[in-house]
Amino acid sequence: MSMNVGGGGSAAAADPEPMMEMNMTPLIDVLLVLIIMLIITIPKQDHSVNLNMPVGNPPPMTDVKPVVITIDVDFDGTILWDGEVIPDRASLEAKMNAVAAMADQPEVHLRPNKLVEYKVVAGVMASAQRLGVTKIGMVGNEQFQ
Repeated sequence: MSMNVGGGGSAAAADPEPMMEMNMTPLIDVLLVLIIMLIITIPKQDHSVNLNMPVGNPPPMTDVKPVVITIDVDFDGTILWDGEVIPDRASLEAKMNAVAAMADQPEVHLRPNKLVEYKVVAGVMASAQRLGVTKIGMVGNEQFQ
């Protein structure tokens, strides 16, 4: 029975065998440092919306109810102005022109049916914007949820 103590043996027995696997510790250290540097250099994300809020005191409240004009758009594209059928786009624009010419514009409530094509509703809104109707709002949005 013999034991190799590492003393003066043959040269082939004293050579260590090469390592077959890669040392992963330095690679992991470098990757961790790069991740930390990336986290530090990422800018802070602000998810804020800038609003121009009114300045000063609000106008005094009045008990006068605003005049409301209701425009209904039926499922087949029929447009109703306060319950009266509007036959074509020209008569709709004539009525909107009259509303836009008023000093104190009435509120226009647009109520589209949920089955109507988008282009009909967009056309009514585009006409209102083009003619200068400023107080327009969508009513009945809960049916789309």
